[in-house]
Amino acid sequence: MSENTMKKTVKKLRIDKILSHMGYGTRSEIKKAVKNGYVTVNGQTIKDSGMQVDPDFDVVEIDGEVVKYREFIYLMLHKPPGVISATEDLREETVIDLLDEEYVIFQPFPVGRLDKDTEGLLLLTNDGQLAHNLLSPRKHVPKTYEAKVLGSIGDKEITAFQHGVTLDDGYVTKPAELMVTSEEQTDTGMISYIQVTIHEGKFHQVKRMFEAVGSKVLYLKRISMGSLMLDPELPMGSYRELTEEELNSLIN
Repeated sequence: MSENTMKKTVKKLRIDKILSHMGYGTRSEIKKAVKNGYVTVNGQTIKDSGMQVDPDFDVVEIDGEVVKYREFIYLMLHKPPGVISATEDLREETVIDLLDEEYVIFQPFPVGRLDKDTEGLLLLTNDGQLAHNLLSPRKHVPKTYEAKVLGSIGDKEITAFQHGVTLDDGYVTKPAELMVTSEEQTDTGMISYIQVTIHEGKFHQVKRMFEAVGSKVLYLKRISMGSLMLDPELPMGSYRELTEEELNSLIN
């Protein structure tokens, strides 16, 4: 994270808030740990769980373990098909279910959504401001997808996407960039492999755009969102934290 961003987040926090945020227990459990002398600040045992410290400079330990506090997490997930982009669901597996407990305690959420049958890049974070910036319609953050679609896609469809197509509800999309990477003749007809970049995020937008030009999406994968590119080495269903370079690029 950049120096300017770090300066913004420096603040005094209660010991019990820091430890509960990092998953060391409930407020009452932490209060008991402090009372029993298990918590130190800068090497000194404390007795007040409401004591305020600066997590960027003060060294907090619980039972001899140094607490490495951080407010936000940023995860790149290669979402697999069959998993929904939600924080919880009583029937379906969610993207949060794919995370280890060490990240779940931060209560991350998906930035935007991918359809259940769509795979690819999904950003998970608990940074509401960054999520708002990436999803704001005024920002026009580009999202690029790879897709396999039914039929032959040519200049007519490319031009239609450039001007914006009318969806089934009458909405006219913003201009999008469509490129055909290859075609394949199959027993059931022609299949086109394409790459498309949109600058908004309407419900089922890519699928509906192709339906508007007489085609159908058979497979869809998001490969980028803004400056963030899906790591080609990241297996489907896996995730990793963003690098400092990736995060700074998104923030700036």
